[in-house]
Amino acid sequence: MPDGGPTGRHVLRGAITDQRRHVVAASLLGMGHQACEALVPVVVGVIIDDAVAKSSTDTLLRWLLVLAVLFLVLSTCYRTGARITEGVGERAAHRLRLDLGARVLDPRGGADADRLPGALTSIATNDARRVGSAVTVLSYGAAALAALAVSAVALLRISVPLGLLVLLGIPPLLWLGHRISGPLERRSETEQERAAHASGVAADLVAGLRVLKGMGAEPAAVSRYRRTSQDSLSAALRAARSRAGHEGAVLALTGVFIAVIGIVGAYLAMDGRISIGELVAAVGLAQFLLGPFQLLTYVNAEFAQGRASARRIAEVLAAPAAVEPGGAALPTPVAGRLRLRGVTLGTLRGIDLDFTPGTLTGVVTRDPAAARDLLLCLARESDPVEGVIELDGVALTGLDPDDVRRAVLVAAHDADLFETSLLDNVRAGKDAGVAELEPALTASAADDVAGLLPDGVDTVLAERGRSLSGGQRQRVALARALAADRPVLVLHDPTTAVDTVTESRIAARLREVRRGRTTVLVTTSPALLAVTDRVVVLDGGTVTANGRHAELVAGDEAYRAAVLA
Repeated sequence: MPDGGPTGRHVLRGAITDQRRHVVAASLLGMGHQACEALVPVVVGVIIDDAVAKSSTDTLLRWLLVLAVLFLVLSTCYRTGARITEGVGERAAHRLRLDLGARVLDPRGGADADRLPGALTSIATNDARRVGSAVTVLSYGAAALAALAVSAVALLRISVPLGLLVLLGIPPLLWLGHRISGPLERRSETEQERAAHASGVAADLVAGLRVLKGMGAEPAAVSRYRRTSQDSLSAALRAARSRAGHEGAVLALTGVFIAVIGIVGAYLAMDGRISIGELVAAVGLAQFLLGPFQLLTYVNAEFAQGRASARRIAEVLAAPAAVEPGGAALPTPVAGRLRLRGVTLGTLRGIDLDFTPGTLTGVVTRDPAAARDLLLCLARESDPVEGVIELDGVALTGLDPDDVRRAVLVAAHDADLFETSLLDNVRAGKDAGVAELEPALTASAADDVAGLLPDGVDTVLAERGRSLSGGQRQRVALARALAADRPVLVLHDPTTAVDTVTESRIAARLREVRRGRTTVLVTTSPALLAVTDRVVVLDGGTVTANGRHAELVAGDEAYRAAVLA
């Protein structure tokens, strides 16, 4: 975790601070409820001594009225406090989900490093909920402590030894409960990690289900998920055993403590040092104390799990950024000249490239890693280890990542669609109508896709566009990229699932719709490469050839093998 980044303690403290006023209100109401609960056996004891023992009807009625008022107050405090308390937890969890969402969507990136999307989802749901629960139980803890304090004062008024027994016995019990929660906290963190990993694997497998079925790899996928799920189950069972052991141990300690209070009270009554009513009150308080102690056990367990989840949330929030914003301004207007000088990243080794404004350039590589590394650089998802990439003479590292992406759109091969209409997928948040998007729809042949759908462009697509074929999804994704109308557009294999006739039509239209703007095609498609102004060949991490498609096909055997195989 980077220096100065949030820790689990910061996350938990921040969640509490955000809800401070509500926590205080809920705590005061909970304290009122528990204080009234503690006074009930005291009032019952007084009724026995002052009314029943003396056969006084008036006194009995007065104290019964007091008892009724106590129940009215405690029930009102409970209802109101419970409503506020639940709201506290939900708001705290919601705020954490917003913070996590903002960090994951931060243009600097880095939050998703080494984490599956399903794992991030689990952190934003389960872990945020557990931290919210930890904030919720603060008011319960305050209420339990208030009950113990009122009970101790009441017992002191009945008998100093009984009161001192409670006052001196509570701190060691609380300390022991905290110590016992250590294993639960550790196992809870492991449980959440394994659950998040299982969620990530499940989401990964579901996303690739069609591919797995096509390859006949279902048994391997099932086996992988079974192992992951078994690990998650084992961690959950260990955490459950730890929680059961924690609660059982604390309950046993509490039971012994309450029994001691009862025995001491009985001894004092037999010795004549307290009355029968006071003995009833003391026994009633001893029984009542079981509730606050159980509540403190619950609070301790929730806090242990909340601390573990807060650490996992902190790891995401404190994840180092993949790139940092610079202080330079984006050129206005953006001409679209891209220059790479000595760029080294991953498989790329000292790449020198020039993309002239307004040209359509093809980049051919048979190494998927080289294509990926080039796209990462151009999208500024990663900065080169060596060298520089310039946009109109300004280094990308000197620009804010958001500014870079407003000028340079890198459309990945595996771009996802969303569960909304085809039109909304294409306009991607822009306030544009069908007429404005028509050029992009036509150039990508997505208008043909819309023509086959029941409601045309207004047809709602299934999650990730699974109601469409692979080629149809690619055409809609390409339409979205073209509709964005960026000064620089980088397309990675946009037509691999499209039939050859449609691909040729897209290639011809693509050149027209992007006329006057810089376009880079990272592909091995001969149909697309045939309409480019120039083709650059990457092999072994360096530029090995540069020329027009027809010239390279005629004179470069390696190029022919790459694009015509």
